[in-house]
Amino acid sequence: MMNKLLSVFVTCPKGLEYVLEKELDELLQKEAKVRPAGIAFEATLPEIYRFILWSRTANRVLLALAESEVHTAEQLYDLVYSVDWQEHMAVDNTLVVDFSGESKNINNTAFGAVKVKDAIVDQFRDRVGDRPNVTRDLPDIRINVKLAKGRAVVALDLSGESLHRRGYRIEAGKAPIKENLGAALLQRCNWSALGQDGASLLDPMCGSGTLLVEGAMILCDKAPALDRAQFGFLKWKQHQDGVWKALIDEAIERFELGLEKCIQQQAAGRSLLLGYDADSSVVYVARNNIKRAGLEAVINVAVQSLAELKAPSVEVELGDAETGDVKPKGLLLTNPPYGERLGDVESLKGLYRCLGDKLKSDFEGWKAAIFTGNVDLGRRVGLRSYKQYKLFNGSLPSQLIMIDVRPENYVKTDDSKESQVLLSRRHIRVANPERAAMFGNRLKKNLRTLGKWAKKNKLACYRIYDADMPEFSLAVDIYGDWVHVQEYAAPASIDEKAAKDRLDEALSVLPDVLGVSPEQVVIKQRRRQKGDSQYEKHDQKAQRMVVDEFGCKFYVNLIDYIDTGLFLDHRPVRKWIQAHSAGKRFLNLFCYTGAATIHAVKGGAAETVSVDMSNTYLDWGKENLALNGFSERGHDFVQADCLRWLDTARDKFDMIFLDPPTFSNSKRMEGVLDVQRDHVDMINKAMALLTKGGVLVFSTNLRRFKLDVDALSAFELVDVSKSTIDKDFERNSRIHQCWHVKYKTLTLG
Repeated sequence: MMNKLLSVFVTCPKGLEYVLEKELDELLQKEAKVRPAGIAFEATLPEIYRFILWSRTANRVLLALAESEVHTAEQLYDLVYSVDWQEHMAVDNTLVVDFSGESKNINNTAFGAVKVKDAIVDQFRDRVGDRPNVTRDLPDIRINVKLAKGRAVVALDLSGESLHRRGYRIEAGKAPIKENLGAALLQRCNWSALGQDGASLLDPMCGSGTLLVEGAMILCDKAPALDRAQFGFLKWKQHQDGVWKALIDEAIERFELGLEKCIQQQAAGRSLLLGYDADSSVVYVARNNIKRAGLEAVINVAVQSLAELKAPSVEVELGDAETGDVKPKGLLLTNPPYGERLGDVESLKGLYRCLGDKLKSDFEGWKAAIFTGNVDLGRRVGLRSYKQYKLFNGSLPSQLIMIDVRPENYVKTDDSKESQVLLSRRHIRVANPERAAMFGNRLKKNLRTLGKWAKKNKLACYRIYDADMPEFSLAVDIYGDWVHVQEYAAPASIDEKAAKDRLDEALSVLPDVLGVSPEQVVIKQRRRQKGDSQYEKHDQKAQRMVVDEFGCKFYVNLIDYIDTGLFLDHRPVRKWIQAHSAGKRFLNLFCYTGAATIHAVKGGAAETVSVDMSNTYLDWGKENLALNGFSERGHDFVQADCLRWLDTARDKFDMIFLDPPTFSNSKRMEGVLDVQRDHVDMINKAMALLTKGGVLVFSTNLRRFKLDVDALSAFELVDVSKSTIDKDFERNSRIHQCWHVKYKTLTLG
C-alpha cells in the first residue's frame, strides 16, 4: 500500500485549477490533468498525506474506489455495492454520502445519496448481519459520488471537512474570503518570493485577517492543515498512522524554525505583516484568529481608517543596479467591499479613489493587488494594472488586479464620466420579448399601488421601481412628466452583454407603461462604455424643470449631473423639518442644493445657514430659495469645508441637519472624510452649536454604518430611521439611517 499509486481528484475553488497544479508540482513534482474546479493525478499514500497537509489551495482530496457507466438507480447501486467496503471501514463507523450530478433516472441528489447509502449498508448486512449508521455530524467516513455524462465515480473523501478550514478562523468578519482563496491570491502575487526577499505585506482593510494569516503561514513555513484535528482518513482502515505522525512532526519543526526566522527578519525591519481596519469589532476578531493560528508574534493589526493609511518604514534592498533587478518594498493586498446595489457602489467610489491616492502618495515602489467583484470600482483606483486574474469568490465572478505602483502607471479618474442619454437617442434591441413583458407587468403593478399612493400624497417625484426583479437591476424614478432611470451596478455573476440586453428589454416597455414619450426618459448607465462612444458628450439635454414637494418648489436637472438635485429618499426627513422649524434658527451642513433649507424656510424658520463646499450647489440652493419667493435676507449660503467650518463656528442653532457624504477626499477638503470614522467628532462639534432643547437630525447612506452609542452617551439618541422611509423605498429600507440627537434632560430625585 505504501508504494502503490492511487488515483485522486483534488477539488479547488473555480479559477484556481492552475494554481493548484503548480502547487502539486512544487510539493510532489507530479504532473496532473487539469479539470474544471480541480486536478487529477496519481500518488502514493505518503505523498497524498503530504499534499493534504501542505496544500494551501485544495478543498477536498478524493480517493477513487470505483468508476463505471451509470444511467439508472440500479446501476448506481450495483457500482457502489461492487466496492469491498470492509476494506475501508468497520461496521461501527459512522458515514455520510455526498452525491452530485444527475441522469434521466436519477434526477436529484438526495435520491442518488440514498441509493449509495443503501448499497453500503446492504453489503454490511449481507456480510456481517449489521449496518453502519449515517450522520452528518463529524462522520468517521465520508463517501463522495459524482455522476456526470453517464459515468459515476465512487470515492473516499480523505480530507473530511473542506481543507480550506484551517482551524484558526472560528470567527469571521463581514463577507470574508475563504482561507484557500486568500492563499491563492498571495500565490498569484508571488508573495513567497517577495517575503523571503524582505518585502512586507500590508492589508489596509483586513477584516478578520485572513490574508494576513495566510501570508504569515507562507512566510513562516507553516503547513496550512497543521492545526486541524479532523481528517477523513483518520478512521479509514488503510490509514498509516505512523507515516502521518512523522509528517506532522516534520511540519512542527519547520514551523518553529520558520517562525523564529520571521521574527528575526522583522527585528531587522524586514518582512513586516501589517493590517488595519476602521471597524474595531472586526480587528478584535482578527486578533483572535491570529492568536489561534499561533502567529501573534509576527502579525500586527490595528484600528485605522483608509484615510489614515501610511506606508511602513521597511528596510529592503531595492535590487541590483547592474542587472536592473528592482525588488519591491512590499505587497499591499486587499479585498475591499464592492456593493451590488447602486447606493453601495456610489458610496464606495470614494473609498477606491482614496486607496489609489494613498498608493500614489505613499507606496511608490510597492506591488499592489486588489481583489474585487466590481471591476469598474477597481478602475477608480487610478493606476494601470499589468495583470488581471479572473477568479471566483464563492459563486461571484471577481478579479485580482495587479499593479506596479510607479508614476508611469498613474492615470486620472473622473466620477462625472458616466453615460447619460435620452431614450429617444438609444438604439433598443429586445433579445427576449417575454422577459420584457414580465418587467412591464411588474411596472404596471407598481404603478397601480405607488402611483395611487403618490397621487394621494400629492407627490410629483417618487420611485416607481427599485430592482424588484433580480433580472432587471434598475431604479426608476418619476419626476413629474419625466422618467429618470439609473442602472445599478450589475452583479458580477451577470456578464455585460446580458446586463445590456435586460436594460434594453426594460426600456422597450417603459414609455408605454408609464405613458411618457422616449424624449422624456433619461437613462444613466453605470457600465463602462467601449470605443468611441465612451464618455460621449450628448448635445441634447433635459431642460431644467421645476417639481413640487409638500408646497416647496425645486429645480431638478436629470442629465447634467450624476444626481438630480433632489434626494428622494430624504423626503420624509425634509417634511419633518418643515413641520418643526417654525421660529427656529436652522443649520444645514453638507447642504447640497438646499432642499432641507427650503423646507425649513417654508415651515417658518427665522434664520437659516447652509454650508457646502460646492459653489455650483450653493447657487442652485439660492435659485431654489428665489423660486419659492423667499429673500436671501436671513438665509445665508456659505462656501466652506463643513469640517473646518465647524471648528470655527460660534453661533447657536435650534435645529441642525447633518447629512455628510459616506466618504470624500475632495481636493478642496483638508484631509479625508470617512463618515464611520468621523461621525462622533462631527456630531460632537455640531452639538456644541445646538441650543438646549434643540435637535440635531443626523443621517447617513452608508449601509454598514454603526452609530458609536458609547462615544455619544452624553446625548439622547433616538433612531428614527423607520419613520423616514416612505412607501416607495420600502424595498430598499437600508437606503439611509437617521437619528435625532438631543441633550439629555436632567431629572431631580
